[in-house]
Amino acid sequence: MNHDKATILLVEDDPADARLIRRTLAGADESSWRVEWEPTLAAALERLRQEAVDIVLLDLTLPDGHGVETIGRILQAAPAALVVALGAASDEEGARQAVRRGAHDYLAKDRVDAEWWPRTLRHLIVRQAALEAQRLAEARFQAISATCPLGIFVADAKGACAYTNAAYHGISGLTPEQALEGQWASAIHPEDRERVLAQWNDAVRNRAPFGAEFRFLHEDGKVVWARVHAVELPDGAAERGYVQTFEDITGDKATQFMLRAMGDALPDEMRQAPAAGGDAVLTADARGRLSYMNRAAEKMTGSPRDQALGLPIAEVLRIIDASGRESAVNSMDRALLEGKTVGPAMNNMLLGRDGGELAIEDACAPLRDRDGRVTGAVIVCHDASEDRAVTQRLPLLAQHDFLTGLPNRVLLADRLSQAIRVAQRQGRQLALLHVDLDYFRHINESLGHDIGDKLLCSVATRLVACVRAADTVSRHGGDEFVILLADIEQPQDAAHIAEKLFVAVAAPHFIDGHEIHVSLSIGIGIYPDDGRTMEAVMQNADTAMYYAKELGRNNYQFFKGDMNARAVQRMVVENNLRRAVQENEFVLHYQPKINFVSGAMTGSEVLIRWYHPTLGLVLPAQFIAIAQECGLIVPIGQWVLREACRQVRTWLDAGLTAVPVAVNISAVEFRSKGFVDGLDLILKETGVPPQYLELELTESLLMHDAASSAVVLKALKSLGVALAIDDFGTGYSSLSYLKSVPIDALKIDQSFVHDLLTNADNATIVSAAIGMGKNLNQRVIAEGVETMEQFEFLEARECEEGQGFLFSDPLNAADFAQLLTARPVA
Repeated sequence: MNHDKATILLVEDDPADARLIRRTLAGADESSWRVEWEPTLAAALERLRQEAVDIVLLDLTLPDGHGVETIGRILQAAPAALVVALGAASDEEGARQAVRRGAHDYLAKDRVDAEWWPRTLRHLIVRQAALEAQRLAEARFQAISATCPLGIFVADAKGACAYTNAAYHGISGLTPEQALEGQWASAIHPEDRERVLAQWNDAVRNRAPFGAEFRFLHEDGKVVWARVHAVELPDGAAERGYVQTFEDITGDKATQFMLRAMGDALPDEMRQAPAAGGDAVLTADARGRLSYMNRAAEKMTGSPRDQALGLPIAEVLRIIDASGRESAVNSMDRALLEGKTVGPAMNNMLLGRDGGELAIEDACAPLRDRDGRVTGAVIVCHDASEDRAVTQRLPLLAQHDFLTGLPNRVLLADRLSQAIRVAQRQGRQLALLHVDLDYFRHINESLGHDIGDKLLCSVATRLVACVRAADTVSRHGGDEFVILLADIEQPQDAAHIAEKLFVAVAAPHFIDGHEIHVSLSIGIGIYPDDGRTMEAVMQNADTAMYYAKELGRNNYQFFKGDMNARAVQRMVVENNLRRAVQENEFVLHYQPKINFVSGAMTGSEVLIRWYHPTLGLVLPAQFIAIAQECGLIVPIGQWVLREACRQVRTWLDAGLTAVPVAVNISAVEFRSKGFVDGLDLILKETGVPPQYLELELTESLLMHDAASSAVVLKALKSLGVALAIDDFGTGYSSLSYLKSVPIDALKIDQSFVHDLLTNADNATIVSAAIGMGKNLNQRVIAEGVETMEQFEFLEARECEEGQGFLFSDPLNAADFAQLLTARPVA
């Protein structure tokens, strides 16, 4: 999936349906995609041959298509695209068939809304991006694995094969099919198998590192010596697996056998023999004093040969155990004393003269003369640092975030599960903080994904610095982090950490020349108060985080029991609103605006009402806020604009002298992509002259981003519609700003009008607003005029127009039509 805007190809033969879908997607405040339209399957296939797209919205009833079979043709032309089939909501069998034929989802054309459709597409885009990231990570792993000289074998706890690489097949002699069918030990030489399996079972039983050297016997009789290391996969599963690495040491073994066969002639011959594979080779006499070392040994130990010869071998080879950091068993002493081979030791570290440490594997064997007497010993040390690094890194890749290096969702789930078990046994509490970056998407879209990725890494570093080493900071993808506080005394401890996170993240992030400021929304779930299972605590922390966002962001919220009840109630209202949009349960009422001097009607304000089938009349105050939160305000607003224009056209066609209608525009609508184009389309489709439409915009909306608001206002004005500032006096607009934008009218907020006779401050504000409007040559309209005293006050100060119950209640379309005939119209 492209990191830039996704391209959506809509394949739909019905122009009306196509317009509705395009308008819904364009008005969803979604800058993540652009929508193209083709009316036939043939045209769509031709378009796909020209350039790739990300998503195809495919109508299954195209005249030149063949139902669900059409999906196959689209996938053949665009195998990387996500295909979403479009059909009727009642066609459940068609939906199932579409998914079976390869569609990634199914959407109902008869239930188009601005919440569900964009959410579905966003989910598909995110899911596809996650799959691509997973495929990329797997491809990287495959590339690393394919070029690694070490054989890699991933086994379950029973030794069965889960994964192998090419190097393993070369060393073991097994084909990939043979490896998968059998166990890793199946190809071990029969003479070594019992010994190796005993060591393996002992390591598994004690959960200890495993290392051994043995022979693989190939089917053609070839023998390959291998050195194996194994580490346990990270905790989490009840049955743990292992990652094993295999190194071909056939050459090393041949050299060792050659050295042993040389007996008492070894020192003279070894001076002529090159080191095998860069391994250090050292010999000592019967007293344990160094008698020979090759160049590789000089390099590993940091001891020049001329200074080291004659010294006790323990002074030259200082070896410690990597786990306990204690001196390792002196294998040279054992070889001399017991007269037998010692090793290989798989977990040792060599200490250099400069203080450095090197991971090694070492083995020692006695040297004998022709009579069998032990005359010394030889020790071979192999640099195992690279092998161990590869072995240790493999299990980490599966449980850590590739970008930040933090634990991922899998590892957090494991640690949370363990922490809950510990807390349950000890009667302790733990906290889970669901952390989300506010407005991170805007940063990604404006500055680019590279900057966004670096910001995520910067935030991750600061989050980690705020918690204890025993706590876990994990990234769950995108801009979401989850923090596990494994042991707290009281819930307030989690609040204290949340406050630390706010301070740490709020400091500027300086990235590639940009100074970036971000804030957090945090939800907190407490075990066991907010759930006794891992899933319950995580779900409730997530719910609390969304409440933090609803409360304005940049805050934290503890989970409360009524959040679920309120969430359910909110969902019921949302679902009812969606049905209301589909079933046309909304109606418009019109409240007239009256000229104070002539008494003529100058216009009307459009007011929406919801007639619920069981609840009856529902006023805007009971549903508009929820519609704004869930994204339905855009399709509702589009319906209001279209219905108001349609009604004006109806009055004009009936020969009535219509007046302009004023429609309130929300901030979400105003800033949604395609709002201006959508309005232009409505005016053209309904055939209403633009002078009959006025848009009312709140003062705070315009001042939120004054520069960009001015651009949109000028674009709207170019369509010919009138513009008014609603609720004037409640915001912070300046005279200079009002002069710079094409505003036609100021509407004085009814809160000032209501008590202007008893509140001197409000009377002053109203008088000032009227004077400002006159100075700017803008109409001034007083809202909420309910008494003659208010009317007389406004008239005395030369306010030109007003609306309110003094003149008329809001009327339905039929009653307002009668008012148009009964009252003079300006």
